[in-house]
Amino acid sequence: MQMRHISFAIATILASTAVQAAPNAFAGNRAQGLIDSHPGWVNRASGDTFVQKDAVVDADGNEHVRFNRFYNGLPVVGGDVVVHSKDGNLKQTSHTLLSKNRPGLSPTVSADAAQVAAGVKFNGTVRNVSSKGLVVYARGAAPVLAYEINVVGTNDHGFGDMRYFVDARSGQVLDGWNQFQTAAASGTGKTLFVGNVGITTNYTGSTYQLSDPTRGNGNTRNGGGKNIDLYYLEQNAIMTDADNIWGNNSTSSVVSSASDAYYGIAKTWDFYKNVFGRSGIKNDGVGVTSVVNVIFCYNQSCTQSGGANAGWYGASRPIMAYGKGDSTLYPVVALDVAGHEMSHGVTEATAGLAYSGDAGGLNEANSDIMGTMVEFYANNASDPGDYLIGEKLYRSNPTGLTALRYMFKPSRDGGSVDCYSSSVAGLDPHYSSGVGNHFYYLLAEGAVSPSGFSYTPSQLVCNGNTAAGGIGRDAAEKIWYKALTTYMTSGTTYPQARTATLNAARDLYGTGSTQYNAVAAAWSAVSVN
Repeated sequence: MQMRHISFAIATILASTAVQAAPNAFAGNRAQGLIDSHPGWVNRASGDTFVQKDAVVDADGNEHVRFNRFYNGLPVVGGDVVVHSKDGNLKQTSHTLLSKNRPGLSPTVSADAAQVAAGVKFNGTVRNVSSKGLVVYARGAAPVLAYEINVVGTNDHGFGDMRYFVDARSGQVLDGWNQFQTAAASGTGKTLFVGNVGITTNYTGSTYQLSDPTRGNGNTRNGGGKNIDLYYLEQNAIMTDADNIWGNNSTSSVVSSASDAYYGIAKTWDFYKNVFGRSGIKNDGVGVTSVVNVIFCYNQSCTQSGGANAGWYGASRPIMAYGKGDSTLYPVVALDVAGHEMSHGVTEATAGLAYSGDAGGLNEANSDIMGTMVEFYANNASDPGDYLIGEKLYRSNPTGLTALRYMFKPSRDGGSVDCYSSSVAGLDPHYSSGVGNHFYYLLAEGAVSPSGFSYTPSQLVCNGNTAAGGIGRDAAEKIWYKALTTYMTSGTTYPQARTATLNAARDLYGTGSTQYNAVAAAWSAVSVN
């Protein structure tokens, strides 16, 4: 059986390639000054302060500076804002906080009671619960004082690292989402047989490590077939090898799965760097830890568990986890999985889309979109680019047409939606993502049925406009990325995403351009008007 050959780079060369990007301090200072002089543009209240998160400066001088908001020192959840300006002149702002009202800061419910309420809401086996302190929760109709409660454990939805917000006066759980964001809600697994590929490893002088100094020292580890939450307690070592030849092209060796994941991570890094100029998830030149060969609990007692899933942990632990697979699905190490999970990290580092409501669907759609674009970018003949999510996962898929999600016709998976409505916000993000996926497919490809499928153009749109979109992947991915990184905020809804992408198309190609008009038509074709 052929073995995978892996190359390694010299440390001095590797060190010179790591680039650390920092926010543009001058742009940040200008944007802060514009907030001070135009408080109404961001619904600023007395006591509001703003801390810069990042800055994007376009080639034409347009500046987009993202801020997190605080009120009398408390984080305002949903209060983030992007200031858009040029030559010191304020052009517009992006935010979802529509009220200048702020709550009183004296809680009538204790932090302990809030933790109990969050634990009850979790309804499972709790391993750890803690209060992160008071915040101003501003994702609802009006800002309220709340506790942010972290609950880690397992319930009937599987493993959870939950971020809950509990009203500090009524004790009601206002919102919550899992910080561990998976590739598929019901549990999935993936593998990628891409043949013998070259990958860059690290040579220590005596052994080789699955650690890539050319890509921020991102590394891959073996989770030992154990439950994902247990991994964090054990911190397994980086995988090593004596001869720098990894795996045997078979699932009989976990090293083969590790090589697939490692390859996918490298291609994702290269995609973001070469297409968008982004160096790593946080644009800081730092890689992340990946763990293969893990399982996920599917109920609170872990009596139901499996390896058919993958996830981005994020938050305080920037870790990607890949399931070991099961009897139906291969290990979850496919190329589009790596792109999907790393893109959750990019979302977290930029727009910070919350994992609930419309924003949750946009978060998940972004990962599907960028994971798909990574697949096209890699241009690997063993896994050519397509708009099927996870088609390589299935141990038995003779036609290659079975997939987890279908971007051109999301409802084909039995749970996702093709067209936007007010009920979309109540769906699981893996299903509400259908609207964003559908929009993107139409924007890039138009109402064209992919090879192997027989949809008519009218079956691929929601409004009868079969001429919508079709501007190509290059323009589509640039518009989407710019909208994510400069116009979307944590609470962006689908209608607001329409505006964000139109703004991005205007900046890149001009108002009234073919690309601008295609964005408008593609959103209307999925009922986002």
